[in-house]
Amino acid sequence: MTANVAGSENGVPSPSSDDPLPEWWMYRGTGVPHDGIDRLPEAPPWRSFPYRAARDDLLEISAPPADPVGDRKGRRPPSSLYQVDRAEVHLVNMALLLRRPLLVTGSPGVGKSTLAHSIAHELNLGPVLRWSVTSRTSLQDGLYQYDAIGRLQDAGLTGHRPSAPHGRGGARGNRLAQSLAIGRYLRLGPLGTAFLPWRKPRVLLIDEIDKSDVDFPSDLLHVFEEGEFSVPELARLHTPSAQVMTTDDQSWVEVRQGKVRCHEFPVVVMTSNEERDFSPAFLRRCIRLEIPQPDETKLVRLLAAHLPTPGSEVSPVHEELIREFLRRQGEDGAQLANDQLLNAVLIARQLWDSSEGREAVVNHLLRPLNEA
Repeated sequence: MTANVAGSENGVPSPSSDDPLPEWWMYRGTGVPHDGIDRLPEAPPWRSFPYRAARDDLLEISAPPADPVGDRKGRRPPSSLYQVDRAEVHLVNMALLLRRPLLVTGSPGVGKSTLAHSIAHELNLGPVLRWSVTSRTSLQDGLYQYDAIGRLQDAGLTGHRPSAPHGRGGARGNRLAQSLAIGRYLRLGPLGTAFLPWRKPRVLLIDEIDKSDVDFPSDLLHVFEEGEFSVPELARLHTPSAQVMTTDDQSWVEVRQGKVRCHEFPVVVMTSNEERDFSPAFLRRCIRLEIPQPDETKLVRLLAAHLPTPGSEVSPVHEELIREFLRRQGEDGAQLANDQLLNAVLIARQLWDSSEGREAVVNHLLRPLNEA
């Protein structure tokens, strides 16, 4: 086995060194932040929405807080070290151009969720809005939460009662007071936050969508197609606007006329461990990306990015562990995650000199996930 790390940009392996990166690619898979999202063309007619926010009303994405310790030590965030194949980068850019959600399938541990963080990091799209799905998840959970009980309790504790309106001005003032008050008890979920009028699209990770209820994907598609949703608790007040909380960083935004409307379709990454099938109606609205089990070349790149060794050669320990990782997957049908190999290589530096240590590393850190 020889080191075959693809070409790199600023020390980060590129998807391939055989061909130049296509000009139309916005996401390149290099892990190096850039302004490629500024070249995103207008949405195709069938994926554009009638509502377009005024330029002054667009929201700016807050950059994630810097890690001064990591910066001083020259550490790179894990999302910048993500190893992506050229075909996968093609599909990501197709989803960006077509404004379609990306349905990412593959075995646990191959990097499906990390892809969303890689896109957000490289294109400077702020923190990922993560929505973890279970069998009890409903569409409402992702749109917004309204704490009606908390509002009633607070009203009871303060003895506050809405004042009776006096004339048209009194009614308007009373409604405005109601909208401002109710906003304190409303919080947009990950999907609701992603649908706000951002200047640049946010990245929304809907993790393990295959665990959802049977109707959940169809409900989700309806919102994706409409590009907006209503908040009845606000809409019924007939007030111009209300301040509500977003799901990230406890920030506040203005919601007008009780509607949250998309200015630019978010970058939606949905992951699936293939525990269920999806309807043709759902699949035809997605860009499907299957991440296969890594081959030798990808594993070499993975180790070179996370656990570099002096020079460009792969150490004998790396070689042996990669061979064992691939053998177990191929011959034994074992289900192994990429981070298991990283853990094994790291610990092997301390234990590989003895047969007992090697056995412990291989049998415990490379233990198949599908083994009882």
